[in-house]
Amino acid sequence: MGSPGDGAPDTTGVRAIRVRVGEETSRVANRRDWDRYADEYQATHGAFLGDAGFVWGPEGHTEDETRLLGDVAGRWVLELGCGAGQCSRWVIDHGGHAVGLDLSLRQLQHSRRLDAETGTPVPAVCATATALPLPDERFDVVFSSFGALQFVADADVMVAEVRRVLRPGGRFVFSVTHPTRWMFPDDPEEGGLTASQSYWDRTPYVEVDDATGDVSYVEHHRTIGDWVSLLAAEGMALVRFDEPEWPADHDRTWGGWSRTRGLLTPGTAIFVARRD
Repeated sequence: MGSPGDGAPDTTGVRAIRVRVGEETSRVANRRDWDRYADEYQATHGAFLGDAGFVWGPEGHTEDETRLLGDVAGRWVLELGCGAGQCSRWVIDHGGHAVGLDLSLRQLQHSRRLDAETGTPVPAVCATATALPLPDERFDVVFSSFGALQFVADADVMVAEVRRVLRPGGRFVFSVTHPTRWMFPDDPEEGGLTASQSYWDRTPYVEVDDATGDVSYVEHHRTIGDWVSLLAAEGMALVRFDEPEWPADHDRTWGGWSRTRGLLTPGTAIFVARRD
């Protein structure tokens, strides 16, 4: 599970701009960034995620609570942006046949480490969500928990690929940063409660390395309507939309997410769609 800004926590020598970038630039930058940050990410968030846990977002709601995937026993399940495979390992422990996919080789090396530590290996492939190296109509469920979706420029291609590998009637479930968060600074304190940019401005957030001039991180914004339209274009019907509330007893800060903000505005959006 990832989150906005997670791939670039140290902004020293980095310049943030808003500019259009394509799929290849996004993929190269984000692969390099997640490879660099994977060790720190797993050390910081691993206990919260659980070695074989399934958390849908910084609010801490789990698949055990929400049951958004449905019964996974005996089902073939693909995870996009699997990181260290925590969610896929949960699927396997619940009787499913899971396959993980991630752009970052270093994240998948952490998955191999947890395979050995837990005794539950997750088959995984290093690839991009816009070109899934998997056969047609192979999976009953495709899901992503704060994974690949926000880092992809060609979202239409990605959704088409998801539909291709899903069986008829299959389910596509994904959580992303709630689109309204795009309006606010990435600040967990009160400074993050004042809107500073337009919800309808889809210009990507880009970080550029001052020393090299290279794009080092890219995140793409889509409105709720954009996601619904992308799903509908591929014959996938939205059957559920969740905006998890911040639990009253939850006091963990994660990047721009915190109790201060979470009690007032949603941080996560979860879409559940079904293929025709």
